[in-house]
Amino acid sequence: MFDKPLRGRVFLFGKNIDTDQIYPGRFVELTDVPDVAKHAMEGADPTFASSCKPGDFIVADSNFGCGSSREHAAITLKAVAVGAVVAPSFGRIFYRNGINLGLPLLVCPDLHTKVQTGDTIAIDVKSGEITDAAGKVIARAEVVTEYMMHILENGGIKPLLQKQLQ
Repeated sequence: MFDKPLRGRVFLFGKNIDTDQIYPGRFVELTDVPDVAKHAMEGADPTFASSCKPGDFIVADSNFGCGSSREHAAITLKAVAVGAVVAPSFGRIFYRNGINLGLPLLVCPDLHTKVQTGDTIAIDVKSGEITDAAGKVIARAEVVTEYMMHILENGGIKPLLQKQLQ
């Protein structure tokens, strides 16, 4: 799954994007994933869900996913098939929820200063290397731990546990 770099367009966001901006609480009663997906990032960019294509990336400034512990925030990004989220830091619970759902979340101190919305980049999740459309290395994210990579490669913690129980 992560044997080659992921490629996609950038959607750039600022600091302190909280879980209510990622998935507004007024939609928390929705349970069908396609319905949840329609509201991804609605609190920060109402056009995101209709503009995002599978594999596109969210690049943000620090503290992405702060706020409540609602798993819906990570579910909605997975539902719209975000390829990865890259930020200097993440809300702790959001980070664990994202990884457990199989959503790559990469810590990178400065990518948000080097890209704009609409740029095409490639992310090597295993090495952390991030390149621009011309193939030039523009940033390096922290390498995820072997255990977290194992979770991501299996599509999340539930598929991993199901596989281990077989």
